[in-house]
Amino acid sequence: MLKKINLENILFLDIETVPEEADFTGLDPEKQLLFEQKTAYQRAENYTAEQFYNRAGIWAEFGKIICISVGYFAYKNGDRQFRITSFFGEEPKLLADFSNLINTHFSKPQHLFCGHNVKEFDFPFIGRRLIINNLPIPEKLNLAGKKPWEVPHLDTLELWKFGDYKHFTSLKLLTHILKVPSPKDDIDGSQVAHVYYVEKNIDRIIKYCEKDVIAVAQILLRFKQQPLLEEDEVLFV
Repeated sequence: MLKKINLENILFLDIETVPEEADFTGLDPEKQLLFEQKTAYQRAENYTAEQFYNRAGIWAEFGKIICISVGYFAYKNGDRQFRITSFFGEEPKLLADFSNLINTHFSKPQHLFCGHNVKEFDFPFIGRRLIINNLPIPEKLNLAGKKPWEVPHLDTLELWKFGDYKHFTSLKLLTHILKVPSPKDDIDGSQVAHVYYVEKNIDRIIKYCEKDVIAVAQILLRFKQQPLLEEDEVLFV
């Protein structure tokens, strides 16, 4: 199936999320209680909800999106390019801008979205945050009532599982074993909230997010047995 997919029809993406507030005390009392209840089974017995709050960004109900990076292949005069752009800033605007990109350029039946673990994390998170922000869900992300084969998404984690649903492989591990340059050479997901709230360095987060997008594209190239991207083939727009 992968051999038949035109790379120019794929939108590669990754998101970065953080807790909705800089610290637990920023939540109103009811939200604090709800977070405590939500995380009761994940926390160690003597671990408080406040101590656990640095992980709140993994839940759409308690987190927010601060960056969405996307990339796509283009061919110009026979030369291959991988073009990358990022949406960041206030969440309602970045979500609206991202949705506009989808609706304008990647809404046709042949278009696919691709990421690592996107079916379990990125796409559900985006959909929930669109609803929370009272924004319409692009048809390509609206999966209600669709059969599995009608879902226009590729997930490199799912491709690597080969049907082994209990198996999980991180993007860092997969890039290593496939000899793809690692995107995790600066920060990792556990450090994003600190970089955002303490260092206030959104540029560092954007760069990290864009590297993940490139890594996913490289992995798909390996699946398709095509040459990996060279540095001069990547264009930031």
